Order: sequence, then C-alpha cells, then structure tokens
Amino acid sequence: MEKLVYDTLKETLYYEKLPNGLSVYLLPKKGFNKYYATFTTKYGSTDNTFIPIGQKDYITVPDGIAHFLEHKLFESEEGDAFLKFTEYAANPNAYTGFNRTSYLFSCTSYFEENLNLLLDFVQDPYFTDQNVEKEKNIIAQEISMYDDNPDWRLYFQTIQNMYHEHGVNVDIAGTKESIYKITKEMLYDCYNTFYHPANMLLFVVGDFDIEKTMELIRANQAKKQFPQFSGVERKYVFETNEVKEKESVIKMDIMTPKVAVGIKNHESKLQGKELMNFEIALEIIFNYLFSKSSSHYQYMIDNELINNTFGYEITLEYSYGFAMVYTDTNKPEEFKKYVIDVLLKAKDLKIPEEDFVRIKNKLLGSSLRALNSPEAIANNFARFQFNDMNFFEAIMAYEAITLADVEKALSFFDEKAITTNIILPK
Repeated sequence: MEKLVYDTLKETLYYEKLPNGLSVYLLPKKGFNKYYATFTTKYGSTDNTFIPIGQKDYITVPDGIAHFLEHKLFESEEGDAFLKFTEYAANPNAYTGFNRTSYLFSCTSYFEENLNLLLDFVQDPYFTDQNVEKEKNIIAQEISMYDDNPDWRLYFQTIQNMYHEHGVNVDIAGTKESIYKITKEMLYDCYNTFYHPANMLLFVVGDFDIEKTMELIRANQAKKQFPQFSGVERKYVFETNEVKEKESVIKMDIMTPKVAVGIKNHESKLQGKELMNFEIALEIIFNYLFSKSSSHYQYMIDNELINNTFGYEITLEYSYGFAMVYTDTNKPEEFKKYVIDVLLKAKDLKIPEEDFVRIKNKLLGSSLRALNSPEAIANNFARFQFNDMNFFEAIMAYEAITLADVEKALSFFDEKAITTNIILPK
C-alpha cells in the first residue's frame, strides 16, 4: 500500500493496485461520523463504439445502454441491492455521465457490510430477457420526464447545437427508440468490457481503520475471477470548435423564457496537467466576467436581463468540452446579445493583476472547503484520475497558475464556437 502525503492540505491518501487491476484509494478522515464510498468505471454514455473483451472487431451498441446497465445492476437473483443497503442503514445511489458511471453509498454505521455490498452487487450482473424487457418501459418513462423538464431541455439542446457527431449530443438515457433495441447480450458485452476491475476505481473516505479496510477489499476481490485485461479499445470522436447550429428556439409550458449561451471547446485532447491548467484558467476568466462582483453581472441585474437563476458552468473532458451561461429572463434577446458580446470580447481580455490574485484566492478557498465534504471529494476524485489528474494536486495547482496561463486560454473564445438556445412560453 502506497502512502501519499499532501502536507499543505494536511491530507494523507493510501493507494493500492490489486492483482486484478482495481485501483483502490482510501482517505481516512479522523472525527468524521459519515462514511462515503464510490465505485466507478471509466464508461459512460458516449462509449458506444468499442471492441468487446475477447473479440477483434468494433461493435456499436444503442444509445443509452450505459445508463440502462446502471439501472439493471441493482437487480440480482437475490433481490434489489437498494433494499439490502437500507437494511444496513445506508443511502445508496448511482449515476451515469458522458464518460463514467459511479455507484456509491453513505452511512454512519455498518460500514464494512455496506462496503462489501457495494463491491458485490456491482460485480455480480444478472440480466435476463424478462428483466431487460421490463426495464425498457421504466426508462422510457424516465426519458419522457426529462423531455418535459425545461431546465434539462435548455441544457441538452445547447449541447446538441454544438456537436455534429460526438456522442455527447445524445441524451445520457438514450432515446425511446434506442433503448428498445437493447438486449441482454449487448448488456453483457458492455459489462464484461468496461466493468473489469482494471477499468475501475474504488474511493473510500471516512474515519476507518486503514489496514483493516484495505484487507477487507483485498479479501473481497480475491474471491472473484476476472478474465485477462489488455485495455479497452474504444473510438473517440474529435470535433473542431465550430458549432452545428448557431441558435435554436423551443416552446414549452413555462412562464418565463429561458436562455443558454454555449461555447464549444477547441482543446479536446488535453489531459493531465495541461487540462488542469486550462480548466483553472477558464474558471478564473468566467469568474472575472460573470461573478456577482463583476461589472457585467451588475449591468445585467440593473437592466433586468437576469435574476437569481443566472449562472455559468464549465465542462472539460477528454474529446469534448464546453461552457454555458444561462438564466430565466423576460428579455431573452437582450441577454443573448449581451452575453455573446462579452464572450467575443474576451479573446482580448486583460485581467488586472490584483483581480487575478483575488479570484485565484477565492477559487482556491472554495476548493479547500470542498475537503470538508466526503461527497465532494469522492465524486470528484474518479473524474480527475480518469483524466490523468490528481484531485489534491489540482487544488494546489491554483497557487501555481499564472496570468500567462490565463492568456493562453483566451483562444477558447471564438465566434464560430458560440451557440444559443432559447425556450419560450407556448
């Protein structure tokens, strides 16, 4: 077991790669009364074209299959894993993203029982023709629910405006048409390929005995057999930053119009330290442009272009990335034009040194506060590791970022990368 000490953050992380390839990270937190664990695979909704383990040719599976698989794993011959967790007073959950799927629990008691249960149900798939057919109607209802959600439509239509071919432009749950094509054989192909321990990461945080917990995990994994793993062969799609559609307008049953302005990334092959610096630089830029202390925010408030729904977010991953600025507003066209103007002028932005230092320190403080949340640490850790980054090193990277790094990131702001999506009341 390797001991990783981060003196500045006063954190110590323990790491071990098991014989089956599983990466295990333990973060002891003395005095914490909650345990939190995530078991994550590097597999998400965009991983639809790949070579199944033990085969030689690429296959393409229906959209939504990663999310479908997540649903089905909770079901076994012995019953529902959710119910078993509640017997041990735990709160279980799972989520599928564009490029990873995570299973998790939190608890204040029965920690060892819950940890064994997490490892066991994820590593014991049970798919039958009957239970797969039953799930299709359940997920179809979930898709309908999201289709009727204005905030989700605002977010997802903006992504669809950006991307021509990348799988990120398809809803994580798939479509009603695609999910009805899923078979149990497809689910096993996906499971056996992407749920191999060597493609997964276990992260545990809480006030536990380090050696005892690692021994529990070793013993659990030693009882199971897995095939030889030689890596996952998947197809990535890389696009330019030119958007597919410059704008879209949707009508829904809402009272106040909703607007999102999206901007597509041009640096989709970045990983590790390069991605980390680029992400921090963009966070600083967007904070300078749109935080509550900015002149642009004040202008939009004064002119009633925004309200308390206003926000922005940055998403950067391998093969795709984007930022969005959004709000509910009775002046959708004015908001759209103003934000586009701000984004286009940003390519020539000069952030004063004192503002740069202030924003950098503010973002560093927010990152440090996240260390008090087991959920925040655990849910971010796998995302960083899968991008060849380290969550704790990323926090310290805020101190090392320079204005030169910020200036290099200004190429992100490009007219052909911008799209808008407006939802109007019917």
